[in-house]
Amino acid sequence: MKFSGRSRRCSVFRPWDEAITKANGTPYGLISYIFTRNLAKGLDVAEQIESGMIGLNRGVVSDPAAPFGGVKQSGVGREGAHEGMLEFLEKKYIAVDW
Repeated sequence: MKFSGRSRRCSVFRPWDEAITKANGTPYGLISYIFTRNLAKGLDVAEQIESGMIGLNRGVVSDPAAPFGGVKQSGVGREGAHEGMLEFLEKKYIAVDW
């Protein structure tokens, strides 16, 4: 079978550390999704997952005001939003005596 295009895989994990280990065990890290009734635990897990973007209890993460980008083999840096604009700027330090 030949597959072309995007794929999604949904899995249920118990305990949470199994989900974190599984998510961080991949060489990719563009986006991850977490669905839970416990928002505090979801935020805790989101902090531990090595991914450029996290969807917590929502299926759509893209937003023009949010930076887009991944980690690991999914890329370095961000596009869009304020962080994306910084990629095109050069900083200059000027020291002056008055």
